[in-house]
Amino acid sequence: MKRLSVLLVMLVLIAGMMGCGSNPGTDEPIPYALNISSTAGGSVTVTVDGEETVVGPGETEIILDIPAGTEVDLAGSPGEGYDFVEWVGEPINGLTDPTTTIDMQNDYEIVANFEAIPSTYELTMAVSPLNSGTATDETNDDPYPEGALVNIKAVANVGYDFVNWSAPAGEFDNPNEAETTFTMPGQAVTVTAHFEAIPPTYELTMAVYPQGSGTATDETNASPYPQGALVSIKAVANLGYRFVNWTAPAGVFDNANETETTFTMPGQAVSVTANFELIPTYELTMTVSPVGSGTAIDMTDGSPYAEGTIVNIEAVANLGYHFVNWTAPSGVFGNANQAETTFTMPGQAVTVTANFEVEPMVAAGGYHTVGLESDGTVVATGLNANGQCNIGAWENIIQVAAGGHHTVGLETDGTVVAVGLNANGQCDVTNWTDVIQVAAGYIHTVGLKSDGTVVAMGDNSYEQCNVNGWEDIVQVAAGYYHTVGLKSNGAVVAVGLNTYGQCGVSGWTDIVQIAAGEQHTIGLKSNETVVAVGWNLLGQCNVSGWTNIVQVTAGAHHTVGLESGGSVIATGLNYDGQCNVDDWADIIQVAAGYYHTAGLESDGTVVATGLNTDGQCNVDEWDLR
Repeated sequence: MKRLSVLLVMLVLIAGMMGCGSNPGTDEPIPYALNISSTAGGSVTVTVDGEETVVGPGETEIILDIPAGTEVDLAGSPGEGYDFVEWVGEPINGLTDPTTTIDMQNDYEIVANFEAIPSTYELTMAVSPLNSGTATDETNDDPYPEGALVNIKAVANVGYDFVNWSAPAGEFDNPNEAETTFTMPGQAVTVTAHFEAIPPTYELTMAVYPQGSGTATDETNASPYPQGALVSIKAVANLGYRFVNWTAPAGVFDNANETETTFTMPGQAVSVTANFELIPTYELTMTVSPVGSGTAIDMTDGSPYAEGTIVNIEAVANLGYHFVNWTAPSGVFGNANQAETTFTMPGQAVTVTANFEVEPMVAAGGYHTVGLESDGTVVATGLNANGQCNIGAWENIIQVAAGGHHTVGLETDGTVVAVGLNANGQCDVTNWTDVIQVAAGYIHTVGLKSDGTVVAMGDNSYEQCNVNGWEDIVQVAAGYYHTVGLKSNGAVVAVGLNTYGQCGVSGWTDIVQIAAGEQHTIGLKSNETVVAVGWNLLGQCNVSGWTNIVQVTAGAHHTVGLESGGSVIATGLNYDGQCNVDDWADIIQVAAGYYHTAGLESDGTVVATGLNTDGQCNVDEWDLR
């Protein structure tokens, strides 16, 4: 076996090639060559049949004449600061074991690869201040090469909070997280976990004065607090109290006079008090003027009230009146001209008055017309042969009705007066009480009482006064010889002469107002349409097509309807022009006499058309307001 230096490589290879194959005439095995190299950083020891050959770092050796089948031992030895990586070349290509053996079955070229071991650096964990917590290398593989990713963790001791990490070199993934990673720099380094002492905390107690006057709330709701903590606080007064201020023996309020404010904690436990005081209250008295004209209602119904309390009030006019306005010696109305409004309480007891006035109206009798003025007085024009127009002395009247030859007035106290023909006792009403509506027929008078029952006086030849058993009545109407009553459920009843079916109202429903003529009856339904029964020879019952009607009235042989827009419609006998109402406008109420029609305009003036033989239509100068 022979060795050659690298300078004789080519010559030896040529010679070897010439010697390859078999040795003629012998049985000796064919010899092979081993080309062995070592990279920088290590050496290789080659042992062939007990003979060692050392190949130094960066050197190459060729060992010749190694018989086929010879086992050759290879040992890679890294130098200081280096590690063996692998063998390169067949038959051990990629082997990472630095010690191995090859079986020579061919010429081989093998390289031992070494690489420098990277430098490592000490990682020291520290805390600041001392004894404030712990800083731990969770990876626990110190020392580390540059770029190593190290898991670190900080744990605060009792009384401390973690703040952040710091180091003179290297990088933190997040220096503000107690658990994070640290990338090693190319040097030894100390990583410090910083902590800070948790300041002492103090209890905050919330109180109110006097007891039961309200609530005091810590809105931040995180007691105990450190000194200087800003706490949101809120005071809410109970009913009948109002907030005064906040007080505390220590600490600072942002605004001690505000119900919602902030409080800066002192360096001690502290009680914060919300102070309240009783709110003075004053009586609210509700009244009406004139007496009996309506009701004045405190809808809030909580008197006595504190100054500034907004009270809901409502005025409801009695039959025959309408609301005018509210008055009070002090306090403020939301709108003094509205029946439903608000009143703001003054700082004193006060009486609030709902002012009403009589609702002007007109009534048409046989041959006379009556007007009720807003001050409760009455005017009349037309035939006065029986004194039916002698109403000049009447006062405090809230409703009038005109019959064939008599006139009836309802007084504010529920009593009734009457003038005119009394041959059948139709004017004997002076003992009536508690009446809320009156109606006058040809020679009889009907009164509706506040309890829904009905009274009647006068001619009863056709039982038109047989109303004693009626109940739950809300309106009455009187014709020539019949009487009609409207019930609260919208049904209608009638008694008296029924020759033409004028009393045939038993099937009516949903009626809101009634009227009675000489021999016919009219009903206004809630949908503002009209129904009629009775004698219809002159078309006085031809009302089936009427719509948008808000009031009806009936004369001897004609019917009149007031439309929602203030215009008027009429049907039936028109011999005297009693139906000539087409050009009327701004009408708020209508009345029909025997052969004439009167209308009240919104400004209080009156118009009339029809028979005027006795001056019953001479109303041009009237102003009922």
